[in-house]
Parts: sequence; C-alpha cells; structure tokens
Amino acid sequence: MTLFDKGVHPKDCKNLSAGAQIKKMPDPEKVWLPLSQHIGKPAIPIVAEGDHVLRGQLVAKKAEGLSANIYSPVAGIVKGVVGHITASGKKQDHILIENDFSDESMQLPSLKDPTAEEILERIDEAGIVGMGGAGFPAAVKYNVGGRADELVVNGAECEPYITCDYRIMIEYAEEFLRGIGYVMKACGAKRAVIGIEKNKPYAIAKLKALCPQDITVCALRTRYPQGAEKQLIYSCTKRVVPEGKLPVDAGVVVANVHTVLSVCRAVEEGLPCYERVMTVSGKCVETPSNLWVKNGTPLRDVAKFCGAKEDCARIVSGGPMMGEAVFSLKVCTGKTTSSLLFLDASECEDKVASVCIGCGRCIQACPMGLSPTFIEEALFRKDYAEAKRYGASSCIACGCCSYVCPAKRFLAQSVRLAKKIIAERKI
Repeated sequence: MTLFDKGVHPKDCKNLSAGAQIKKMPDPEKVWLPLSQHIGKPAIPIVAEGDHVLRGQLVAKKAEGLSANIYSPVAGIVKGVVGHITASGKKQDHILIENDFSDESMQLPSLKDPTAEEILERIDEAGIVGMGGAGFPAAVKYNVGGRADELVVNGAECEPYITCDYRIMIEYAEEFLRGIGYVMKACGAKRAVIGIEKNKPYAIAKLKALCPQDITVCALRTRYPQGAEKQLIYSCTKRVVPEGKLPVDAGVVVANVHTVLSVCRAVEEGLPCYERVMTVSGKCVETPSNLWVKNGTPLRDVAKFCGAKEDCARIVSGGPMMGEAVFSLKVCTGKTTSSLLFLDASECEDKVASVCIGCGRCIQACPMGLSPTFIEEALFRKDYAEAKRYGASSCIACGCCSYVCPAKRFLAQSVRLAKKIIAERKI
C-alpha cells in the first residue's frame, strides 16, 4: 500500500458522531444567503425586496468568470440584500429571506441518460461547488477536455471530528456511486477510485460490495492530511502532481464525497445546491449529530437544535486542524460548511509561543516537504522572496507544523500569511 510521506496522527474523535444517522434539521425562520459561497466573484442578486420565492428558485446568478448560482432553500418573502457578518469577521452582502413555511418548491427538470456536456451544464446550473471546503465551482473543475483518465474521490475525511462524508457513503451509497458515474462521464475518466481511511471500515465494506467494475475502493492508512489533494492522489494512484501544476496535469480529477452526491441529486432529481449535510460535534454538544442543514441557517439555530453549549472553551467551523474559530453564532451556513464543533478545555490547547528551539519537527511533519520555521523567519524579516524559495507558495494549510511544534509557535498562520503576501505582490 502506497503512503504519502510525513504527516501526523491526531486523535480522530470521530466516535462522538460516527454512529449518528443523518437527520433533517427543521427549517429556520429566516435565512441569510451569502453571495460568496464559492471561490471567485460573488453571485449577482436577481430578486428584490418584497419578492415571493419558492424553495429551489434561483435568487442570485453567477457572475462572469469564476462564480456559482445561488438558490433559495426555503419558500418565503425576500427582505432585501443586507450586510451580514461572516466567519472572517467582515460584513458581506447576503440575501435575507423570511420563511413562510408553505414549503412551495420548484426544481430543475431531471435528465435521462445525459451526455457529458449536459452533465457539466447541469452542475453549473445547479450551483454545485467543491463541498469539502474549497468551494471551487465544480463544472469548471470537471471540464478538463479529456485530459484526465482517472477520477479520485476523496472519502478520506481525515480531519478529526467530522463524519458527514462517512455517513453519506453509508446511507446514500447507491446515489453516491451513481454520482461518481456522472462525474466520470463529465470529465472523461475511464475509471474511478474512492480513497477511504481504514478508520471507516463500514463505509469501505459497503462500497466494495456495491461498486461496479470501473470503480474501486482504496483502503488508506489513517494519517493526516490523507485527504489533501496531492497526498490523496499519490496514495490512491502512485501518480505525482508536479510542483505548481494541477491534478489534471497528472491525468487525474479529484472530487469530494458530498459534491458527487450533489451531482447525482441535480441530474436525477433536478435539485440545486441549497442544503448540505454537516457534522455538529465536540464534548460540549448534548447530541452530536450529522444533519441536513439549509444554506443560510444561523449557526445559533444549529447549536440550539443539538443542545450545544455556547459558553464552551472554543467553537470551530470546520475541522480543528484547518477550520476557523467562530466568534459569533450569527454567522450563517453555506455550501462549504462541513461541521461545527463545540470544544471544552480538554479538547483545546491555549498556546503561549516561545522561541524556536531548532528541533526540525515542523520540517519532519510537513507533507509538502517545506521548512515552516525558515518561512516564518523570512516573513518576520519581510524577505518574501526568500519565503517563496523555502516553498511558502506550496503550503496546503494543513496545520501539521503548528500541531507538532514544541515551542507552540503559530507556524501554520505565518506560512499562510507569507503565501498570501507572495500571491498579492506577485513575487
């Protein structure tokens, strides 16, 4: 079995929610739909204050270039385009819709035996993006012009606590596999492999029993960040993506579990991307859960439904390795909101950084082979060209360096900042 180099072994903490079957969360009274739920330009609103909309109705059209459509997850009255707080702490434009609970809905026409072009068009029309966290418009990613012969499906879900993809692979196995078939057809891949870490034996067994001949399951050793794109490709196919290149340059397209499920729902049922499964977990949650949650739902509603304690040590959106600390539960969910964690003091570490002791553990752990401590030093000297020479632009923000640092330095944040400055200044 092939294994990528380096990485770390954090406690997975998945036992809290791994056995929780996916259930539907009640619809909120109001939804705040961010116009930026994807990489690229914000969508452009096509509704106005006072308009009545149906569940599944297009409310914001993708902008020119890289963007994605946004649909209403509820039926109700548009209250306007308003500024609302986001996870970054900044106010951004949201479409505010007051739910009338009529549940009136509309959807796209289902497709029968669609061509590759029709599938790509439907993915684009449905507003589907990479739902593993990146938010890249999926139709653009899958439109590779026949340059890929293999599809790699990311079922690793290597971040601690998160179990939404795991539950999808178990509870929606048939739809998930049909979704893989549609994505294969869209990108021209002749075969597909589903990479799943060995700490998910039920998902591995179920999918192996159901997979057609052109789809295989690869049981991966449990190691973080097994689900990172280049690491996953290497573990599943032994192919190496060249530095500065994309997976398609190695003949591969990578898809997330939830994205694939959304493709199946869009093709067969005409359902646009207006809700998703997310995990709510942590020791400060009374009922750890995996939930279907409508986009635009305030995090406070999610917390109340699961009995989460707001006065816990830390609230995190996403996983503990790559997620963001939540400062306000007024923030609303979007297409890429995979989880919400409520952690007590035993699950957190209050860092007091000290001087680097030169142990080299960050270098030993970095799955990209970078030198985080040297990048940080270059950042502090404002020598961004040197930071680039040490590989800052190749950082995947996995957090392994900070995790292993005995001096508790904020290496991941420093490298991420250096990468941002290098990109902005085009060094």
